[in-house]
Order: sequence, then structure tokens, then C-alpha cells
Amino acid sequence: MNERKRFLPISKQDMAERGWSECDIILITGDAYVDHPSYGAAIIGRVLEDAGYKVGIIAQPDWKTTQDFLALGRPRLFFGISAGNLDSMVSNYTASKKPRRTDSYAPGGHSGLRPNRATIVYSSKIKGLFPGVPVVLGGPEASLRRLAHFDYWEESVRRSMLVDAKADILVYGMGETQVLEIARRFETLQRSGLEKGLDGIRGTAVIRGNLEGCEGAVQIPSYEEVSTDKDKFNEAFRLMYGEADPIRGKPVVQKHGDRCVLQQPPAFPLTTAELDHFYNLPFARAWHPVYDKLGGVPGFETVRFSITSHRGCSAECNFCSLYAHQGRMIQSRSKESILREVSTLAALREFKGTITDIGGPTANLYAASCELWEHSGACKTKQCMMPSKCPSLKLGYEKSIELWKEVMAVPKVKHLFIQSGLRYDLLVEKESDVYLEALCRSHVSGQLKVAPEHASDAALRQMNKPPFKVYERFAERFKAMTRKAGKEQYLVNYFVSAHPGSTEADARELAAYLEAHGMHPEQVQDFMPLPMTVSTCMYYTGKNPLTGETVPVAKTYREREAQRSIIQPKRSGQRTTYNGQRKGSALTVGRRTLPERNNYDTV
Repeated sequence: MNERKRFLPISKQDMAERGWSECDIILITGDAYVDHPSYGAAIIGRVLEDAGYKVGIIAQPDWKTTQDFLALGRPRLFFGISAGNLDSMVSNYTASKKPRRTDSYAPGGHSGLRPNRATIVYSSKIKGLFPGVPVVLGGPEASLRRLAHFDYWEESVRRSMLVDAKADILVYGMGETQVLEIARRFETLQRSGLEKGLDGIRGTAVIRGNLEGCEGAVQIPSYEEVSTDKDKFNEAFRLMYGEADPIRGKPVVQKHGDRCVLQQPPAFPLTTAELDHFYNLPFARAWHPVYDKLGGVPGFETVRFSITSHRGCSAECNFCSLYAHQGRMIQSRSKESILREVSTLAALREFKGTITDIGGPTANLYAASCELWEHSGACKTKQCMMPSKCPSLKLGYEKSIELWKEVMAVPKVKHLFIQSGLRYDLLVEKESDVYLEALCRSHVSGQLKVAPEHASDAALRQMNKPPFKVYERFAERFKAMTRKAGKEQYLVNYFVSAHPGSTEADARELAAYLEAHGMHPEQVQDFMPLPMTVSTCMYYTGKNPLTGETVPVAKTYREREAQRSIIQPKRSGQRTTYNGQRKGSALTVGRRTLPERNNYDTV
């Protein structure tokens, strides 16, 4: 087979080889084209192809010219536009608002190949070159900017991206079912009937000229109100947050001047059969060969031999937008589907015997369930895991262990590691013993990722994370299980600096703990306010939008850098004590010196 035929067309030549005179749908993405289910354009493209549509890909087009946008001509149905797997501003800038030097989603890791606010830029180019062709927005950038939102880089509230991009419809969430319904409707609609013809598609937002047809929707404060009144901003968020559920949620409408943005309720969770089908589509599982001489696509290496087992997260950390994108209800693939994917990976020429990960947003939530989800949705008045795990949340540990055993029995598989991060507060009770023991015995690569985030309970409370004593209890259990397995393994701990609610006193508490325990974090993540999170509301307004509580916020570069310097004394030569005790070198624990690695705790 022609190597390029394994991929969706990226040129007129590719189309001609398939006998196509035009594409039905053209997807434009800010990422390089990697045909793997962890890349949004790839999975949407394969889902549409599977439904019988002719789909082309324009990857990382040069927005300074028109040539790349003209590469596939005019599509019969619509253009689908995404900034890529990341918000383009996150891809282009650090939390300190400095330009990034690399882009792992670009060929050779080169930065500068996608514009700021790529979704708007790409849409503007298409609107100018192909007037009259519908434009559908998707991907995390559009998904999390679907209503009026705070923009960290401008330090102001911006309008819905749907308004700024002048698109016909915006898809939020993962998008497979939405884009299939949109394609079906475009097949039957005349352009003159487009506005009303796109009504009622779950997981989408559209623009309306007025409130007609928005009966039953929850009206939140307008763009004009939220951009000038911080209490109205929090009110809008609180109302929208309360409807972010596919079962009980209602449509949400927000006025922007004399127009309205109408957001439909989230798409229903995918069934196991649907997830299985989508993830077992014929992906090439490689970057497009046009990148072979450009250094490939670095980000692909981290997922090349990993597998997505589930979607969704029940944790609701305040700084995380997963509730708004994948939802709180866990959607898991079947064991049989995952094993088919393992066999597919094992048959690849490049496979060396290691499945690098089987997981999702939280690895140990695979096969988790709640009897209320199907008919009632996620609870509006309480959370699944805070302040402690709800008894109705049933964990799928037995299914995980069974899956791991069968994966290890697949020919050519020598190792299976779990590296997508775990929710440690689900591993502190005795009921988790069998899971944790199996994990530590066979499926830790030497490093296990967890996210305590901070040592100060005051800071953790504003993150909606468990008290620090829960992490310490887990660390002791991990140490005991690791010793029982006869191995030397480490916790890779992720910490956040300058999160709203965290003061310099909190930073000193974390720094003291790190030094007392011989932990030397080379990388501490600065808090970055991203749209549609509780933490971003706190950053912008100084109040928790769900409780009304006033919280301290480190906003200026000097304030944020001060907390970083305290947490990382190596940067400034500072030293700290924990519980009145001084320790030696931050890299020395007992008589063993640790390698220079990020955020390690020893066991």
C-alpha cells in the first residue's frame, strides 16, 4: 500500500489517487497531522470517514499566506476548524506570558507554527477565501471559550469565540456524536435554512439574533455585564457550572449585544460500544510521512504505545476544565476493545515490548460507575470525591487488575506501565490494597505520577483537593507496597505555585515540607488561569464563585515569582525548616543520593 494512503488526504494529489474531485468535509488543525486517537483531528476525521464522508486534513497551515488553506479546494459540506490539542495561547506562551521555545505538536518541536487564537485566525481566512461555506469550530480552545470568558493574556473578559470567529456552530466536548449529527444535517439543509436547522444538537453552541427559541434555557448575565462586573462574572459561571450535566442540564443562553449565544446541554456520554468502535478505527498510528525529514512530531512519542481506556473525571479539581470538556461521568471501553488495540500495537514494527500507559484523565477511575448517572446525572448538590469518596461511586479495581493480567498475556508484550496519573485519595483505604499491590509489583516504571499540588491545607481547600495528610498516608502505603514488591520506586509529585488562595506563608509551608523530606522539585508548575474553571474565576474576581469566599490572589509577576522562589530555594539560595528541623542536601535522603529528576519522593 502507498504509505500516504494510510492517512486522510492532505493534497489534491492524495484526493486524485482516491478518485475524488472534492472533499465532503475539510478539517483544519493547529497541530501537525498525526493519525492517532489521542489527536483530535485524527479521531474526528476517522469517525467521519467511517460514516462514509470524504474527509481531508489541512494541518498547521501557514496563516500568513493563502496557499495552505486552498490546498484541498472547497468542501461540499463544511470546514471543521480546531486550534489543535491545546489552546493556542497555552501552546505559544508560558504561565509567565513568555514565548515558548518549543511546540511538541509541531514538526521537529519548532515553535511559532500556529498563530495566537488560532481558531479565530483560521476561521477568518476560510471566511474570506470560501464565502458561503459553513464553518464548524471544535477542539479545547473553542470548547472552553464557548461563552464569555476571562482571557489571561489580555487580563480581560472576551466574547464567546463563536462570536469572534463568526462561525456557524461550535462543538464543545469530545465531539464525535455532535460532528456526525452536524454532517447529517448539512446533507439535508439548504443554506437559507441553516440557522434553525442546527438547533437542538447537544454539545454545541450557536448564535441567535434574539431570545426567540431560547425558552426553557437558563439565561446567565450578558457579556456586557460580566466584562464590567466581577460579581456578575461569578454569577454567570455558577449558573453555567450548574447545568454542565448531560442528563439534568438545561440549555444556557448569554446575550452578546443584540445577539445571543445559545449553548445546548452537553452531549450524552458515549456507550461502551460507541467508545470501542471509535478507538478501534483504522488509525495509521504514526505521524504523516511528510514530517519524516523534519524531525517527526515529538509529542507523538509520549503516546505512541499508550492506550486510552476511559474518559471523564469525577474529581472536579477547581483548576481543571475536564468537567466542561469530558464531563464528570466515567465512560469506559471494554476489556476486549483494549486488548484488540494492544494486539494492534504489538504488531507494529516499532514496538519493543512496552505498553507505556493504559489510562485516562485519572488512571484508577477506569470502569468506575454510579447507579445514579444513567437516569439522574452527576449530583448537583454534592461531589463524587470531595470531601471524601461518595459511597455510590463504585471503583473498577477488579476489572483493572483483570485487564492488566490479560494485557501481559498478549504476545510480544513484556511490560505494561500506568503513567497517566492516579488519584491518590482513592488508594488510602484497605479496599484498594489488591489494586495498589498489583500496581507496585508489576506496573510502575520506577516512577509513579501523583499530584499532591501543595502541602498547605488552606491552599488545597481552594483547589478542591484533599487535605495533605491524605497524601502523606498514601505515600506511606506506596512505600510499604513497594518494599513488599522488593523494588526501588519513586513518586513523581506535581506541585502548583501561586494558585488562588495560596499565600507566601503557604509557599513556605510547602518548601519546608519538601526540604524536610529531601525532595527537590526542579519543575514547579505556575498556576495558569484557563477559561471555564473555578480557579480562574477566583484569579479574576478574588472570590470563589461557588461559595462567595474572598481569596488572596498572587497576580503580578513579582508576587508569583516570590512563591516560586520560596518553593524552589535552589533558584535563590533560600533554605527552610519543617517542624523546626533542618535537613541536609535536598538531593540526599539518608545515605542515598537521588538523581536530578523532577519532584521525586523516595521510598
